[in-house]
Amino acid sequence: MDLAFSKEDETFRQEVRQFIGECYTPEMRRLHARSKHGYITREAHIQWQKSLAKKGWLAPNWPEEYGGPGFTQSQKYIFNVEMGRAGVPHTIPFGPTMVAPVIMKFGSPAQKKRFLPDILETNVLWCQGYSEPGAGSDLASLKTKAEDMGDHFLVNGSKIWTSVAQWADWIFCLVRTSNEGKPQEGISFLLIDMKTPGIKVDPIICLDNTPAPNQEVNQVFFQDVKVPKENLIGEVNKGWTYAKYLLEFERGNPYSPGLYSSLDEVREMARETVVNGKPLAEDPSFKARYADLRSQITAMEFSRNCASSPRSRSAAMWAPKARS
Repeated sequence: MDLAFSKEDETFRQEVRQFIGECYTPEMRRLHARSKHGYITREAHIQWQKSLAKKGWLAPNWPEEYGGPGFTQSQKYIFNVEMGRAGVPHTIPFGPTMVAPVIMKFGSPAQKKRFLPDILETNVLWCQGYSEPGAGSDLASLKTKAEDMGDHFLVNGSKIWTSVAQWADWIFCLVRTSNEGKPQEGISFLLIDMKTPGIKVDPIICLDNTPAPNQEVNQVFFQDVKVPKENLIGEVNKGWTYAKYLLEFERGNPYSPGLYSSLDEVREMARETVVNGKPLAEDPSFKARYADLRSQITAMEFSRNCASSPRSRSAAMWAPKARS
């Protein structure tokens, strides 16, 4: 069996490298080198993502019918490897990777038309409203309430650890619309415009001490926030189903190329670090630890690629025939 990349694949690899060389600007590289959490600035992130969007590569896993590039499995692998090795800014995932597949599968035709093009072109940024103060890992215990007021919902409560909420134009939220039955049975999935009156974002400064407005996480408060009924995804009290579907896309991203790159950076530093008269990289314990970590990344990479194969359940969910 010939497992080598085809001539077309290698041509595509050169195309990806050329794109990175042209669009990953020196200023972006400088900002990214100073970042402690992978985010640069809002403006630079938008610039990078719009470059990807113009090329048609912002959402490599989207079906072609919604604007995806139609990559083959080998092209997806090459794309992820080259982006990871170059250390480019990661795409902010909340729009293209998380809420978009939910809208594709469960959203109305009007919601698809309204939201998907702006996500694909990075005309808007999204954040995720799941975690809440006091709830820990028990997401079903959320207390942010959405009261049915006839033509709109009235939302009150708060979300915490909300990444890039200070940059976001929209937030997708799990909210409680019923207290009857099991906790999971009373949750709905709402799309909320962050410019709506009554929304407040407070920064959370973490141990990396990144100052606002470039910190990673925040707490978001909702006080009598009016959300139009047309912003409800699917049915009332079915949000738990949609949230579980979203998690299939939130987890398992192609992290291995970036981890390889970071591990190699550690090895280079070890080559320059002298311990007892020798480079640390020559120490047997360091070499053993390096080999162990590299094998773990390789195992994860293989698992990811198998899970992303055309026959996998995840890939089947992205197939155009699965979309209505």
